Amino acid sequence: MTGEDVKAGASIEGKPGLAARLLARLALLTAAGSLVVLLLALGDGGLLMVGTGFLGLVLGAAGVWWFVAHRGAVRLIGALVAIAAPLGVLVVFAFGGLWRTALILGLCWAAALAFAREALRRSRPKRSMPAVAAEPPKNPVLIMNPKSGGGKVGRFHLVERAEELGARVILLDPSAPADVAELARGAVAEGADLLGVAGGDGTQALVAAVAADHDLPFLVISAGTRNHFAMDLGLDRSDPSRCLDALTDGEEVRIDLGDVDGRAFVNTVSFGVYADVVQHPEYRDDKAGTALTLMPDLLLGDAVRRLHARIDDTPLSAQQAVLVSNNPYISPDDLSGAGRRPTLDDGELGVLGIRVEDAAQAADLAVRGSQSTALTVRTAHRVEVTTDEAEIPVAVDGEALRMRTPVICTLRPGALRVRVPRDRPGVPAPVPPVRWQHIFALALGRAP
Repeated sequence: MTGEDVKAGASIEGKPGLAARLLARLALLTAAGSLVVLLLALGDGGLLMVGTGFLGLVLGAAGVWWFVAHRGAVRLIGALVAIAAPLGVLVVFAFGGLWRTALILGLCWAAALAFAREALRRSRPKRSMPAVAAEPPKNPVLIMNPKSGGGKVGRFHLVERAEELGARVILLDPSAPADVAELARGAVAEGADLLGVAGGDGTQALVAAVAADHDLPFLVISAGTRNHFAMDLGLDRSDPSRCLDALTDGEEVRIDLGDVDGRAFVNTVSFGVYADVVQHPEYRDDKAGTALTLMPDLLLGDAVRRLHARIDDTPLSAQQAVLVSNNPYISPDDLSGAGRRPTLDDGELGVLGIRVEDAAQAADLAVRGSQSTALTVRTAHRVEVTTDEAEIPVAVDGEALRMRTPVICTLRPGALRVRVPRDRPGVPAPVPPVRWQHIFALALGRAP
């Protein structure tokens, strides 16, 4: 590591760089500034401002719970409360003459969080999956789904581009569902020395398993809808044709491959509420409407299911949802869709358990976030999920399945060789959740 790296804020020998220390001190300074603003405002309605804001947050979370978990009049009341709570806070601030103080306080706190996140980002050593140079394949075979991602295969001319680069393309027929794993095995039998997929993450996982079984390189083409797997590999999600550059100018990374009862997964396995919802055919065309229709029964009604898990040797009981990921996400908040996994080769599963049974727990989750007792966040090498039923719904990389209990999730470390373009966007350094004890450590020149 060079002197320039240290100036830029990178850690060396356990000590944070100058930029990280300065940003941590600015974060503490602006956080202290927000407290000063609050103390100065105590005599002019500061307590009212804090109390109103806190009450608005709690009521808003409770309203969302009533809206999601109930039907009829209670759902209507929940919607009204969820909307009225933040509006009520704004009205109190405006008519109580507190809006200027609230604005200054909000800006100070926002600046403190921004400085803190940047300090943490700069203090983290750069971690990337090791890549090695790779010779172009002689007989690559790519499986493409023309419907995936709203027709990206056709829109980006992926078939023509792949064939120009010497690949054989197997184009799926949307009107005749095919066994893509069997197609991949057939391609291997015919001499394929690279397998690739232009499609969703569920299809990616099926072909990836065949590639891993035969120790062949696997090419990911970001032609799905969300492309979480491609994102965490650092590929270009806006232009899937760039992924094909790996056929002529590529390198190889070795990553872990998840396994759920013998089926591969590249992103996540979901049990509980989400897995129940995606089982319904109407979910694909009306996600929000289907979820709202089913949620009351899944959370509190007759269809409620309690999951029990064993995370390595630690039991976890009576969960409404359990999510297992191929390598952990940096924060539970990242599971909303925009989050990333820092690496895919750490050899660990990420585990998230959720249990929210009433408005009070929903409010606790809104106030305390990942520190709430409603969430359990772990890493593991083996996860066993069971219920009182012989078979349960499971969502594997978004695909709706049913599996016999207990369902066991494990990881195959370094099992998959992924061929990626040498020139690719890459994975930005993730920012961990802000913990102020870490910021204090950085400000004092110690690694958190």
